[in-house]
This record gives sequence, C-alpha cells and structure tokens, in this order.
Amino acid sequence: MDMLTEALERMFSERATPAVIRGIEAGDDPAALWAEIASSGFLDILLPEDKGGAGVSLDDAFPSFMLAGQHALPLPFVQTVMAKGWLDALGHDAPEGPIAIAGPDTSRSEDGGLSVQNLAFGKAADWVLAGFGDLWVLLPSAAARIEGDEIRGSQTADLYWAAMPDNTRIIDTPEAAVCSPAQLAAASLAPLLAGAARQALDMTLAHVAERQQFGRAIAQFQAVQSLISVMAERVWAMRMAARLALHAPDAMPSPRLAAIGKTRCSEAAPTVADGAHALHGAIGITEEYDLQLYTRRLREWRRAGGTEAWWARQLGREVIQSSEGTALDFILASTK
Repeated sequence: MDMLTEALERMFSERATPAVIRGIEAGDDPAALWAEIASSGFLDILLPEDKGGAGVSLDDAFPSFMLAGQHALPLPFVQTVMAKGWLDALGHDAPEGPIAIAGPDTSRSEDGGLSVQNLAFGKAADWVLAGFGDLWVLLPSAAARIEGDEIRGSQTADLYWAAMPDNTRIIDTPEAAVCSPAQLAAASLAPLLAGAARQALDMTLAHVAERQQFGRAIAQFQAVQSLISVMAERVWAMRMAARLALHAPDAMPSPRLAAIGKTRCSEAAPTVADGAHALHGAIGITEEYDLQLYTRRLREWRRAGGTEAWWARQLGREVIQSSEGTALDFILASTK
C-alpha cells in the first residue's frame, strides 16, 4: 500500500465509520465529513502539481478509489476527484463542492427542461456533471427538484430542472473523441463496486470461519466452499475490470475501457451480494450488522451510471463494427 492509499485508509477508517454512514443515511448533514475530505487535499490528486494537485494518474489512483467502496462512503469522493481531473484536461476549472456524474439516463425536453435519472450520490452533490447529447454541462443541484430513491438509505436520486439555471457551466464538447460524462460516470463507479464487493467477501470469509454448525466451522462444508469460490472469482474479476476502467496514464479514462469495466462490475455485483447474504443467513440483513451497508451499495451502484445490459449493447455494436476480430481481440486492442 503506497503512502497516498495509507493516508486515505486512515482517514476513512477514523471519519467514515459505519455509525457516521448510518447517520448520513438517516438524514444527518454530510457537510462535516465532506469538509474533512476536502481539507485533506485528496480531491485534487489528479490535478497537475502546478495547479495544486499531486499529478497522479488514474492508474495510480485506483487503490485509493477502491477504498471508498470498501468503506461504503456515502459521498461522491471518487466522482469529484475524477470530474476535477476530467474538467482540467478539457481546460475548465471545477466548482467547489461535491460533484456527481450522470450516466446515460438523461433527457432534455422540447421546452428546455432537463432530467437526470438514477444519479449516484444525487442527494449529496452540489453539482451534477451530465451530458445531453452534444450538450455537456455542470448543473447546480440546488436549482433542481430532487426525488430520492425509495430504497432505504440510498443516496441515489432523480433530478429535474424546469429550465437550464443561470449559473450552469457549459463544457465545450471537444472535436477529438474523449470520455463523455456518461462514460466518466461508468469509470468512476467501477472501483466503488469492486471495493464494496471485496469488503462483502472479506466479511463473509470471517463469518464462515467463525460460525459453528454440527461441531465445526461452516467454512469446512463443501457447499459453503463452492459458494465462496464463486464469490471470490467474481470479486477478483471485478477488481481487474475496475482497474481496466481506470487504465490511463492521466486523468482521462478510455471510453471503451470504462464501458468494459462497468459492464463486468455491474454484472458480477448481484452474485457477490446474494452469496454474502446466503452464507450469513438472517444476521446479514439486520440493521446492526454492517454487511447490508455494502450489499445495498452493490445493488445501488450496479444500476447507476448505466446497467451492464446498457453498456453491453454499446460495446456489442462497437465489436460488430470493428475490424479487430473477436471480442477478446477488441478488448486487447483497447488496452494498447
């Protein structure tokens, strides 16, 4: 673990405790936790050093981003860090405050109304980075009507603007092909999914090693070992897919790899969540036990930023139209 990751792990462990997370889910103001994160300087790690950042690449930031998922952080830390780096790469300064990034579920009505559905961290963001076709914008969430996800404790929301607010920031759409806001959202959610899955697996491994049945730990039963092996395979695949999504030498993710990473992570998320609950039994769904903090995130982040089905369709069209041979050839070509 490098110094950056160690420092972030220490901060999340001390400040983003399960008790704090439960409080924010219940309606407590997250401003204090966000102020701690902002004052730490971690939000600027992707910015170049001459702009007050650390000049870290997405490749190097990956372990730190996974930590946010492992701690079920209820704030758009990863999204804000990646949005700031993405905006800087396009020649724009980022506003103050937490930034959420909209996936492909956006629409613009004929009368100028804007809507963003299934927005991860929509309840906690001050700004929303979204794309409406060729229109890329930063929208103030204070001007929106916010309808929260009905799932208990979820920070996902739908946001609606009757018209474009006066303080909207327009992002010039570059002529060259770069990562769109929806693709950036997909890339930002992949390490969160991988981190939450890793934590769910770790908790499950500890539980089956301690839980006794018929005079021995249930980890010794073949059926339990089989399910654990399936979970472990999915968790490792999610980690590798998330690393692919952030495989970049700078702050700009690859559009293809972002889609590949989100597809695989979203696809595997319910298998990990279901396996964890199956092996925990009734204790896993209780309020007092922390497992549900992570499995709820797995289901929430799976849907946000485009589901696996949505991104698989986009990738399928590209594979069919490409000249790179098989789907594996397509993926390998995308990593060069």
